[in-house]
Amino acid sequence: MENRRSYFSNVERKSISPSAIVIGGGFAGIAAAHALRNASFQVVLLESRDRIGGRVSTDYSFGFPVDLGASWLHGVCEDNPLAPLIGRLGLPLYRTSGDNSVLFDHDLESYALFDTDGHQVPQELVQKIGDVFETILRETDKVRRECNDDMSIAQAISIVLERCPELRQEGLSHNVLQWYLCRMEGWFATDADTISLKNWDQEVLLPGGHGLMVRGYRPVINTLAKGLDIRLHHRVTKILRHKKGVEVTVENGKTFVADAAIITVPLGVLKANSIKFEPRLPEWKEEAIRELAIGTENKIALHFDKVFWPNVEFIGVVSSTTYGCSYFLNLHKATGHPVLVYMPAGRLAHDIEKMSDEAAAKFAFLQLKRILPDASEPIQYLVSHWGTDENSLGSYTYDAVGMPRELYEHLRIPVDNLFFAGEATSTKFTGTVHGAFSTGLMAAEECRMRVLERYGDLDMLEPVHPVIMGEETASVSVPLLISRI
Repeated sequence: MENRRSYFSNVERKSISPSAIVIGGGFAGIAAAHALRNASFQVVLLESRDRIGGRVSTDYSFGFPVDLGASWLHGVCEDNPLAPLIGRLGLPLYRTSGDNSVLFDHDLESYALFDTDGHQVPQELVQKIGDVFETILRETDKVRRECNDDMSIAQAISIVLERCPELRQEGLSHNVLQWYLCRMEGWFATDADTISLKNWDQEVLLPGGHGLMVRGYRPVINTLAKGLDIRLHHRVTKILRHKKGVEVTVENGKTFVADAAIITVPLGVLKANSIKFEPRLPEWKEEAIRELAIGTENKIALHFDKVFWPNVEFIGVVSSTTYGCSYFLNLHKATGHPVLVYMPAGRLAHDIEKMSDEAAAKFAFLQLKRILPDASEPIQYLVSHWGTDENSLGSYTYDAVGMPRELYEHLRIPVDNLFFAGEATSTKFTGTVHGAFSTGLMAAEECRMRVLERYGDLDMLEPVHPVIMGEETASVSVPLLISRI
């Protein structure tokens, strides 16, 4: 039976390895723990859920993998820090877009859009309005340069349409334009009236386009987690820091003690103040937590016994408002499985989260039935709840109106022997899995340096590096398996 005060002691320093506690078992936390263990630290990882992965959640209840959280590799290239691992594991990617346009993770020709009467929008019109949308976004840059104060992308678009009436659309064309704006809202997981004009396009997009993880992200996180000391069902409630180390208390009262802690819980959890810090975090850190914004995008996966929809990557319903628009990711195109994934974001996502899973799945199916009257009922469904799940309280971070981008860095900067990681601490790659992974490695290296400085033993250990599958394969570059059907 374990003591209530557990894991590492700070006495007899010369006889034990340096130690760290990692809080949160998503990609940032697993990457940090993996790297520190490779640097000869004693590491324990505390995870509140009954699984690892965090906002990466691959579900197998359909009999095959479906990602209910992150599912894309944004930047299918060797520069992506996850590419070497994905390549060595032989995990296939389905490239949904070959470039990094404002239309983000899908190309124009991959859409089949329908009006609410079930008539398919002519592809020429889809292409034309897509080009108009890009033009409107380019015009918003002029508005940005003219204004000192920030505003929402929705307000900037209104100004552009006032100035350039030739860009205004009526009828079906207007509805298609709303659908493109709805897709943009899905990228940021929030509504257009909350997205910053000043910063919406400041995220760095790696080259190579966007690839869907055909077999899900679970094999990647499981590989990183091998051999780690992971404690599931360990919800952290208090973190006490002092000169000699940290004490981390979990919900059942057990306390873990180590030289340092790396905190990788989602921004939504930090914003909820469910973890008490003693002493309090400095005001600049509390401000970053308070002012940074997290959005919500959910997935409702519908499993059918047969395919009755067109052979495209995205099926969309256009409407006169973004709230009325909807879109379905066609997993059959990428994986061969008869699954459509409905993906509501922003206010719509929050409203659907108030429903039961059965009602949410029915709502999604009714959107489909409106445009495809011959649609058969789903045989199974899965529903995510990223906005209300107490372990996430949101999907990922976005640039809110008036929010300085330096807040991401403020969230990342260590406080004494507390280190921070996660997608919300990544200035360049906010909201991405590779962003979370990179910050985990960065926090591990900062932690290693700080702890060994205190030991006076900086030459004791090698720098952290993410050795994944043995030293003999660490330097071998394996090409990514990319398909486009």
